[in-house]
Amino acid sequence: MRLLLLLLLSGTTLFSVAQDHGFPYGQTTYRELDMKAYEKDTAAVAVVLNEFGEAYIDNSNDNNLLFEYHAKIKILKKGGLRYADFEIPLRKQESRAERVRSVKASSFNYENGSMKETKLENKNLFTENISKYWDASKFAVPNVRVGSVIEVHYIVESPFIFNFHNWEFQSDIPKVMSEYWATVPANYKFNISLKGYLQLSKNESEVIRDCFTPGGGYNADCARFKWGMKDIPAFKEESYMTARSNYLSMINFELAEVHYFDGRKDKITREWADVEDELRKSDKFGIQIRRGKDIVDEHVEQLIAGETDPLAKAKKIYEFIKAWYRWNDVYGMYSEFGIKRAFDAKAGNVGDINLSLVAALKYAGLSTEPVILSTRGNGWVTELHPVLSDFNYVVAKVNVNNKSYLLDATDDFLPFGMLPEKCLNGKGRVLGEKESYWYDLNPVEKSRKITLINLKLEPDGVFKGTLQSTYNGYAALDKRKEVHTAGSDKEFIRELSKKMNNLEIRDFKIENIEELGKPLVMKLDIEMAQTENMNASGFLFNPFVIGRWEQNPFRSAERIYPVDFGVPLEETLILNFEYPDTFAPVDLPQKVGLALPNAGGRYLFDLQQQGSRLSINSSLQVSRTLFTSEEYHFLKELFNRVIAVQQADLIFKKK
Repeated sequence: MRLLLLLLLSGTTLFSVAQDHGFPYGQTTYRELDMKAYEKDTAAVAVVLNEFGEAYIDNSNDNNLLFEYHAKIKILKKGGLRYADFEIPLRKQESRAERVRSVKASSFNYENGSMKETKLENKNLFTENISKYWDASKFAVPNVRVGSVIEVHYIVESPFIFNFHNWEFQSDIPKVMSEYWATVPANYKFNISLKGYLQLSKNESEVIRDCFTPGGGYNADCARFKWGMKDIPAFKEESYMTARSNYLSMINFELAEVHYFDGRKDKITREWADVEDELRKSDKFGIQIRRGKDIVDEHVEQLIAGETDPLAKAKKIYEFIKAWYRWNDVYGMYSEFGIKRAFDAKAGNVGDINLSLVAALKYAGLSTEPVILSTRGNGWVTELHPVLSDFNYVVAKVNVNNKSYLLDATDDFLPFGMLPEKCLNGKGRVLGEKESYWYDLNPVEKSRKITLINLKLEPDGVFKGTLQSTYNGYAALDKRKEVHTAGSDKEFIRELSKKMNNLEIRDFKIENIEELGKPLVMKLDIEMAQTENMNASGFLFNPFVIGRWEQNPFRSAERIYPVDFGVPLEETLILNFEYPDTFAPVDLPQKVGLALPNAGGRYLFDLQQQGSRLSINSSLQVSRTLFTSEEYHFLKELFNRVIAVQQADLIFKKK
């Protein structure tokens, strides 16, 4: 994220300016109609040829905030037809509501060799009630087909004058040009940031003197910002990315301070000390923790009776809260129902459950602090100043014997001290007894899997043997959830056998399914009818009979976004294969040793032959969780080699 410098003026407001910018409406060219593909992205289903937006205060009427939007789009393929459907969100609150002041929309097509414009009729514009706080104005540009150029211009009027529109330069389709102007009241102080990874082609600002005369003898200056980008690539979600909002190139406004004409000043962006005080006094946060200690006291008292080890106390309380509640799948850092009501119902949201956990641990005399955070799907939090709306989750941090453990009691399968992967997203804010502080949300475990296979090719052409997979850390967590989702061990094995090519599971055993602190071990007796005719001249055999990578998760030629694995990855396969001495392997693969720079990981493959036995060792490690775009090609090549090895069959010929 790159922050823009803010131009701050003093004691004024702003005005609407003449339309000396943007681009004219209705001047589609034959060259645009003839366009068959966008040369910078030939796969694009549509492309924005030009886009301009502007936000400013109306210099008349009620001095409301106006937002103008103007776009011209070329439809290139059938999949691009949906970009002719528009939905304009309109905020509402009590008696105040945003409204669409005007709309123009047209399509341009060839008709009998010449250009024809088809205009939107007002009767085809309608408003839909979405929720208590939102409406949506909807319309479809008429007569749109592949090859059309569509153009839209609308103005939204808003009484919420402090809510300056954010601007997304990037979208799901590429853009040739996108520009945004904002004329901001000089007595409004905004934190303005450019998010994303693309560079601005325009970044200008200017002061306009005496630009607004609202009456009452006031004259005001204005601060006008101009931002633009050219040749903007489509935003494409790829493997191992967090929230879309973390990467999308956009201008973001956050109101920090308002100076009124009568000398008053409202500070909107607060310090963490203010937020800490607010949370401690909040009926849905701090008060719930204090009340919660009285609600869980009897249960905690029985749990820890006679226990002197603080870590053992913490583990008992964690398991109790986890077993007591059923999570209702609702996120939130605040208590939804209140701890008493949630405790009686044995169900609640994240806030209900984990604030109960904080309360219980505190009652037991353990040093415990709530940690608010944002999940990976919710986006990164702002660290420069407190923005509570960035946070959507809360966990407990318990400090025992100079070591800290992060606890989430919403997931039945989480062992003590391990957060779900969705919570591993940068930093969380710890609400300490005296002050708050940032805390790194790093994984304490890996996703680790070791598979040991012993196979023998019998004279009748059937492979027989055993397969044992040992899952640790996040791999064990995921596998336990798979077994639970299947309904039973037997059903899980039945579903597993469907995914294993030509492999039959004769018997199985799953160990430590309930022992969350131990590795989950799956033992299988397997058979595989690979070779029906042992008198044939030879056969093929792929040693990666389970868990191989089918395709490279990194397929793009380039990547401008970082790669975020969430947790370190380890996968090891050890195979011992015995075959009849009437056959011999041909052209055995060579050893492979490939390492990522900066200790990022490695892939090792080794094959040894002794008589009629092959021993194979394959080991993939991704040691770091975050890789820059500059390291992308190394990752891509690593997985290319992994897949090349895993998909190659061994060739055996009859002697």
